[in-house]
Amino acid sequence: MKDVLMFMTSWCPYCKKAFSMIDEVRGEKEAYKDVEIVTIDEDKERKYADTFDYYRVPTFYVDGEKVHEGAATIDNIRKVFELAVG
Repeated sequence: MKDVLMFMTSWCPYCKKAFSMIDEVRGEKEAYKDVEIVTIDEDKERKYADTFDYYRVPTFYVDGEKVHEGAATIDNIRKVFELAVG
């Protein structure tokens, strides 16, 4: 299982939508249930967030590689899960 980071903010509407899609996708496959997504609130953890190369939230990194940045679709979220279990 690969590490997954999600950079977000509490006020971001696209982040809130991404959380809903994460819950939906997590239920699609048994393997997805074990994927842990560590959320980083860039407002609270600015120094750490600044060490990563992104401009929009939500942004997902899998195993240290940026795989999605900005408003996400359900297919983008599935890709994050697939990369994490792959």
